[in-house]
Amino acid sequence: MSKRIAAKHKIDRRMGENIWGRPKSPVNRREYGPGQHGQRRKGKLSDFGVQLRAKQKLKGYYGSIGEKQFHKVYVEASRLKGDTGANLIGLLERRLDAVVYRAKFVPTIFAARQFVSHGHVKVNGKRVNIASYLVKVGDVVEVKEASRQMLLVLEAQQLAERDVPDYIELDANKLAARFARVPELNEVPYPVQMEPNLVVEYYSR
Repeated sequence: MSKRIAAKHKIDRRMGENIWGRPKSPVNRREYGPGQHGQRRKGKLSDFGVQLRAKQKLKGYYGSIGEKQFHKVYVEASRLKGDTGANLIGLLERRLDAVVYRAKFVPTIFAARQFVSHGHVKVNGKRVNIASYLVKVGDVVEVKEASRQMLLVLEAQQLAERDVPDYIELDANKLAARFARVPELNEVPYPVQMEPNLVVEYYSR
């Protein structure tokens, strides 16, 4: 599990966007970056800067995945047939922590990573505690019966700010979700625009 030192809210402010669509995001009040000189950082970015920003935003959205692990996902995406950017999004959405988050078993992607690593999740009836585990089409992800009354889980189900996407078939009563298909970029419910093509350009330099 990657260790993140920066506060989650600072990612929003550094990017100038509400990456997770949270009502309490500081960007809703202050669009400039954090720190003493935050209001003066509005200079035009170079092509490299734009690509770097796109990579940081995508990494941040999925719980600030470590650079080594994120590059590994890119390499795998580049080996697959088809568009590398689309493959990259498909692999990220297949991560177990991402599926747990999409199914609204927990309120945030950061909570999803911790929830998985603490052993609260099963895949096809077997406990899996690796957040980066890649779910296959048809796999069923469920919350362990002993964990279904956790306050975190109960609170997540009441969240109105996001819906479960169509590529995940949810059984809300059993807290089980079937990964129906690998989504296209336009199917993924990002609160802000993600640009995987720029991430591909960044790594292709």
